[in-house]
Amino acid sequence: MTSDFRNDSGLPVKPVYSVEDRRADEPLPGAFPYTRGIHKDMYRGRLWTMRQYAGFGTAAESNKRYRFLLQQGQTGLSVAFDLPTQIGYDSDDPMAHGEVGKVGVAIDSLEDMEILLRDIPLDEVSTSMTINATAAMLLLLYQLVAEKQGVPAARITGTVQNDILKEYAARGTYIFPPKPSMRLITDLFSYCAENLPNWNTISVSGYHMREAGSTAAEEVALTLSHAIAYVEAAQAAGLAVDEFAPRVSFFFACHMDFFEEVAKFRAARRMWARLMRDRFHARDERSQALRFHTQTGGVTLTAQQPLNNVVRTTLEAMSAVLGGTQSLHTNGYDEALGLPSQNAAEIALRTQQVIGHESAVPYVADPLGGSYYVENLTDRVEEEALQIMAEIDELGGAVACIESGWTQRRIADSAYRLQRRIESGNRVVVGVNRYTETDSRPVEIMKISPRHQVAQARALKKLRARRSKSAVDGHLARLERAARGSENLMSPLKAALADYVTIGECCRVLREVFGEYHPGEAL
Repeated sequence: MTSDFRNDSGLPVKPVYSVEDRRADEPLPGAFPYTRGIHKDMYRGRLWTMRQYAGFGTAAESNKRYRFLLQQGQTGLSVAFDLPTQIGYDSDDPMAHGEVGKVGVAIDSLEDMEILLRDIPLDEVSTSMTINATAAMLLLLYQLVAEKQGVPAARITGTVQNDILKEYAARGTYIFPPKPSMRLITDLFSYCAENLPNWNTISVSGYHMREAGSTAAEEVALTLSHAIAYVEAAQAAGLAVDEFAPRVSFFFACHMDFFEEVAKFRAARRMWARLMRDRFHARDERSQALRFHTQTGGVTLTAQQPLNNVVRTTLEAMSAVLGGTQSLHTNGYDEALGLPSQNAAEIALRTQQVIGHESAVPYVADPLGGSYYVENLTDRVEEEALQIMAEIDELGGAVACIESGWTQRRIADSAYRLQRRIESGNRVVVGVNRYTETDSRPVEIMKISPRHQVAQARALKKLRARRSKSAVDGHLARLERAARGSENLMSPLKAALADYVTIGECCRVLREVFGEYHPGEAL
């Protein structure tokens, strides 16, 4: 066995750490720069939000899964949308063929959102929506359903991801070029500041870059650099930092290097607090306190011996809790094979509940505070992340780095290095490159029937038949005028969606005005 121990980020790991390896004592949890947590007592008053990501097929089927999870004790919804919804095509569009309902729920209009949220009290449930290019439209549909329920605007709580930069960098569900995309994002910021005061207007996401192969320090650096770009764009649109920054949130992955993941979360909080205070002169403590959702690592799950994934997810969830997450999704053990079955989703939720109610970990804020190793790792993650961010600044900022391909190349290089370690056997993955002898038990694989596309197309045909064509045409004409001008787009979008104009119809108009972004084009 090698004596040169290095973690997945390539950092050397000493056999023992002592007081010389830590900096001076950090302030207590709840105090700037929030390294030890953003709340004084953390989970003693209330556990993190258990927000299981789910959505598939039709709105009616996803509604059943949501109500099942809520009955099992889930405390927040997290909505997955299918690819056509994510990139602005209706389910009957030829571009949507074969993808309707596959990786999430199909939402074409207000009618679908009404079905999706049926019998779910939106004044009691916080909802996260993983949506980016069409985030403005999905948020407005959610608000329209809440209004139909009679929920006051101040009681509507949740998060919309709304992070388009990481789509260009690592994921790909963009529609428009960056400039109009950033306009939609800042229009949403401004709209929520006036109309939905308790809605988180963006969840700046490191998760997808980590899943694509970045290291922990790269995940922090790239995420915070993207956040800087959003803050600057909002300021350029005329918003004061403390108007919108309190509703900015973050989304991180949690992978298998247990202590480095804890350190990563601590470092990210400290870095954001100082950025907001020193670079952007935010004075509101809520602007300085980094709030984040965590999802356990999808890429760490294996198709071989899938029940091992229960253990992986448990360890990752525990490190997220020890790192001070505000909400958490735990992956199903079968997600390397397909969408999570109901049984896998229930076990994933139970994993969080066992940690929350049986482990006694939540009794103490920042239980790993004072660990020489964790505090040293926190410093090293921060130092490396700051170096990367300085390089990004020198190269012209986050957008310029995506435009040049620098960000994509950096992520790919890190992914390649880790894959070489796995293939050489230096990085053990149980059941994949070691201890492979045991035959896996058969696992139920959830499959989505093609009938969903037929059902959605039929429902759309009926919807269009009963709408007023003149009203639809009027809404789309108003949206086009607004897009060609400088009006905030949220108001014409809301009016159109309220009259059951579809997401695809709205996006078709915006495509005609803004154009589409294609990889390789200048950002």
